[in-house]
Amino acid sequence: MPTGESEAGLIEHVAQQPVHWVKVRPPEVGRHWEYHGTWLRPPLLIDRRLLNPANSGLQVLEGRTRVGVLRGRLREQLHVAPQHQAWVGRP
Repeated sequence: MPTGESEAGLIEHVAQQPVHWVKVRPPEVGRHWEYHGTWLRPPLLIDRRLLNPANSGLQVLEGRTRVGVLRGRLREQLHVAPQHQAWVGRP
């Protein structure tokens, strides 16, 4: 799931240290990840068909750190919920 050019690489950067990025957030964020295996607030995504040039898939508008933490937790085999909520803008 890509992000805009100005934030290229941020999601993967966060995914390399998901525990760190959760610890620097308010305590309730960490508790939510530990107990529920997902983010406290859903990220905002957009269908890439709405962009110019149009493409397939979704793009992160807000929530790059959350998406990175999710990827990192999956990679490190930490508790991750089977489903996650997200706000998605579609045509």
